[in-house]
Amino acid sequence: MTPAHFTLSSTFMLGLTGLAFHRTHLLSALLCLEGMMLSLFIGLSLWTMQLATINFSTSPMLLLAFSACEASAGLALLVATARTHGTDRLLSLNLLQC
Repeated sequence: MTPAHFTLSSTFMLGLTGLAFHRTHLLSALLCLEGMMLSLFIGLSLWTMQLATINFSTSPMLLLAFSACEASAGLALLVATARTHGTDRLLSLNLLQC
């Protein structure tokens, strides 16, 4: 395993463990998701550079566009929950109470 692959794998796993075990605030969960998406983007970009083909060159840009949409939807959810519930703590959010 090359150092670049190890770095990308460890970055993704760090974001995944942060998402799984450190879910106290909605903002921290969204930041972990963004870290995972960024590591996937960098990995996909490096993969297309190693292949040196034009066929896969649009894949990183498509992933980056989906990541931007995910970030904007997450920010909208964060603002909406902060306005309605007064906090972004995940333990205080109850989906049955909405």
